[in-house]
Amino acid sequence: MELTDNLNIKQFKPLTTPEQLKAELPETEAAAHLVAESRRQIEQILRRQDKRRMAIVGPCSLHDMDATLDYARRLHKALKDCSEQVLLVMRAYFEKPRTTLGWKGILYDPHLDGSYDLDFGIRQSRRILCELAAIGVPAATEFLDPIVPQYLADLVSWAAIGARTAESQIHRQMASGLSMPIGFKNSTDGNLAVALDAIQSAQNPHSFLGIDRNGKVTIAETKGNKYGHLVMRGGSDGPNYASEYVAFAEALLRKVHILNGIVIDCSHANSHKNHKRQREALFDIADQIRSGNTSIAGVMLEGFIKEGKQSIGAAGGLKYGVSLTDGCLGWDETEELIRALTDAVKAGN
Repeated sequence: MELTDNLNIKQFKPLTTPEQLKAELPETEAAAHLVAESRRQIEQILRRQDKRRMAIVGPCSLHDMDATLDYARRLHKALKDCSEQVLLVMRAYFEKPRTTLGWKGILYDPHLDGSYDLDFGIRQSRRILCELAAIGVPAATEFLDPIVPQYLADLVSWAAIGARTAESQIHRQMASGLSMPIGFKNSTDGNLAVALDAIQSAQNPHSFLGIDRNGKVTIAETKGNKYGHLVMRGGSDGPNYASEYVAFAEALLRKVHILNGIVIDCSHANSHKNHKRQREALFDIADQIRSGNTSIAGVMLEGFIKEGKQSIGAAGGLKYGVSLTDGCLGWDETEELIRALTDAVKAGN
């Protein structure tokens, strides 16, 4: 008989189950409190029950444990300084969607050498989340593979569904069962309709194939996620953070009865893919908040310890605290922009 199955599979490798990983790297009582409380605060900010804003700040993606924890400690100090106006949440992105090819993130290739040691990568990802919680910094991530939340989601306070996956039924179903508020990014062409459809879909119950804590394939039946919200990240025609675009988004959200506020990503197309232009977006958004806008619930900024980006395999080795994927703001400028947002929220309230 001719073979017809798994013809393009080179090999299958065993993977630690979610239950085994959580036993090895358990969520502490303090971490559970941090995650639960920060989720509640984000929900209240999205519903305008809390007049603060949130700022999701950090590297485009994580690749170095020491630099990640160094950044988290800096962010924790800033968090305490601005807590009355802004809730800071750290970007902890382990999976990176690629348009064609490229490094897919620390979860997939933790050794940065194409070895794809996923078993170590998923351990390293959870270890980082445990360390962030111990420092006292809430974590935000993008969920790409629908199996990954069973390993990591208990330590995540906010999550995104990206511009390339917001139209995916699989990701909408997954979002409907996730326990934290979910931001859906507008399409790469700037269209908001796909994200609004995704929010509505995720608000409703779904049944789909998944895995349980023991790694067994199962049918997941969800309740629906009531805290899905729009993330505006610009598009192929340019940025969409200005007040006229925000007003248009507000009208669309009212029309489909989505109550949650808007998050604006200062990076990606909103910065013309130039990390230095994130400040233009942030200051415009800050002016809108200062002028009384209540629909903007938060912002996203890509920043790391040092400005810019670098490539795997660059001559001289990797530089400490520099992004491997998108270019990032340095810490000093990030801190300046956090203060600007804090001042705007204080003035707007």
